[in-house]
Amino acid sequence: MRLIVMGQQAFGKDVLEKIIQKGVDEVVAVYCEPDKEGRPVDPIKEFAIENKISVIQPVHFKDKDTLQKLASYKADLMLMAFVNIFVPELARNTPKFGSICFHPSLLPLHRGPSAVNWPIIMGSEKSGFSWFYPTDGLDEGDVLLQWECPIDANDTVIDLYFKKIYPTAVDSVLEVCDLFRSGNPPHIIQDESLATYERRCIKKHALIDWNKPVNQVYNLIRGTNPAPGAWTTYKDNVVSVYDCEKVEGDGISGRIVDISGQGVTVQCIGGRILIKRVKPDADSKQSAEAWASMSNLSVGEHLGNLTS
Repeated sequence: MRLIVMGQQAFGKDVLEKIIQKGVDEVVAVYCEPDKEGRPVDPIKEFAIENKISVIQPVHFKDKDTLQKLASYKADLMLMAFVNIFVPELARNTPKFGSICFHPSLLPLHRGPSAVNWPIIMGSEKSGFSWFYPTDGLDEGDVLLQWECPIDANDTVIDLYFKKIYPTAVDSVLEVCDLFRSGNPPHIIQDESLATYERRCIKKHALIDWNKPVNQVYNLIRGTNPAPGAWTTYKDNVVSVYDCEKVEGDGISGRIVDISGQGVTVQCIGGRILIKRVKPDADSKQSAEAWASMSNLSVGEHLGNLTS
């Protein structure tokens, strides 16, 4: 088949590389976002140029010339791997078999831009990814295939996405191509009664409330590690919290109950969080032990008392 690969960053690049390595299908063009001043060149663009593949970087797909250029490649399928710009129906349907899009969740669950963060934050026990036929709706459209994996009790975003979803999703692009090449790719209708939508997970969603049950606090920290990073305050200074673990114990929520070589232990409802790695505002990531020493933390003090 003649393929157009639309994507960006490492995932888009690795999908492109996987297709080229297989050597069955021809990639006739790569579409990615325009270059941004002061930012490194997108890895997918660099890789496409190295392999002498045409690179197109449209701002949008609204004008006639952009659509004509897309049609000129006479592609059979457009693979949308990590796409942030809106691609209208006219553009999506230009290839012979249309377009297929990647999403890192088990659709219709967790539609939206932070589909790896929210399952962990919400305490879900499984996630995965979907390849689906995109429509003008947000992550709507029939599903081609899905892959499911467990969310283990201590998984962070790094564990779930980069160690589980990412490598399997890159490999799955070959199955996607095989399904279209077979001539009868599946169309599995999404059950709208199960659909969930979440907004982009940003800093304001990652504020730790030490008055919550320990499991909720732990899931928030895991589900925002490494980005956007859960955070709390100490004497009006913002401190991002990364590596941690749950420990047993009761007491007053938000109170520092122990400082040791392992880190800083803070009370929640029904248990405690042992903070192991932090990033003080305007400083680098460091061990919680080092931060405690630098900040003169004391047992009995509280986190989360932002007064300004």
